[in-house]
Amino acid sequence: MPRLAEVRDAAEPSSAEQRARHSRILRVAAQLGAEKELERVQMQEVAKRAGVALGTLYRYFPSKTHLFVAVMLDRIDRLDAQAEKRPRGSLSPCDAVYETLVRAGRALLRAPLLANAMLQSAGTSNAATVPDSAKIDQHFQQLLLDAAGIDEPTTRDATVLRLVVALWFGLLQSALNNRTSIPEVESDLRVACDRLLGDLPGNPR
Repeated sequence: MPRLAEVRDAAEPSSAEQRARHSRILRVAAQLGAEKELERVQMQEVAKRAGVALGTLYRYFPSKTHLFVAVMLDRIDRLDAQAEKRPRGSLSPCDAVYETLVRAGRALLRAPLLANAMLQSAGTSNAATVPDSAKIDQHFQQLLLDAAGIDEPTTRDATVLRLVVALWFGLLQSALNNRTSIPEVESDLRVACDRLLGDLPGNPR
């Protein structure tokens, strides 16, 4: 694995073949991350299972942190794509955000080792060196804005959503550490959404 001083900027896939290779690497990394703890996942094994040269893997993902941050970003984008196909119906913005976070949390907790790998990587990464970590925040906030039906968020809208997401991440980590049950996580999240998101436009007064 490259030393910290040797870590380069990640390359972006530009052709259809490169994008397919990139997606295959993410899929293999997610599979390995679900099978074993993060420290036991080896980049060489990821490359071998994905059928790419180790140098190719490092060109796209200069470190294991880059790799699992990218896996998490991919998962969020998949949630976004699924959400676009799901009508919100009569849910209030507060309820829509809550339901989105519950679905996302349940999906993550179905693979606890992978969830730990993604949360650990995202939580310790610096956006200056791992740009996808900033994209996680941006894409996740946009997912919740879309769920709430907010096209032009105010500064306060963005702030309260950011607070709810930070609390959600903390609740998930608590569940992964066996300090909180999933029902408790969802109950606590319900309280947080009601308290923090009650003033979002479109909620019943």
